[in-house]
Amino acid sequence: MKNDNPWMHELRHLYGAGILLFYYAKWPILIGWPIMRLYLEYPDNWIIDALWIWCLILVLKDFYVWFILKESYCESKSCKTKEKENDGDHPENENR
Repeated sequence: MKNDNPWMHELRHLYGAGILLFYYAKWPILIGWPIMRLYLEYPDNWIIDALWIWCLILVLKDFYVWFILKESYCESKSCKTKEKENDGDHPENENR
């Protein structure tokens, strides 16, 4: 089913723009805003402070997914079975 509602179409565009913004801008905001505040004496801005907190949450989530969840996936039984299947030393793989 296709939804022809123009509002939904625009909301999808805003959602995509938000994903791209935070994908590419989270590190410059996370590192740059404290430098600007502490060393370049920029004034308080509650909007940028909220964006900085959101970027910090996104970076912590990325580290959690990259390091903690990755290890738990590789400890599962399916990862070990795939490694054994791809190994050429097993008798089942001799005919391949």
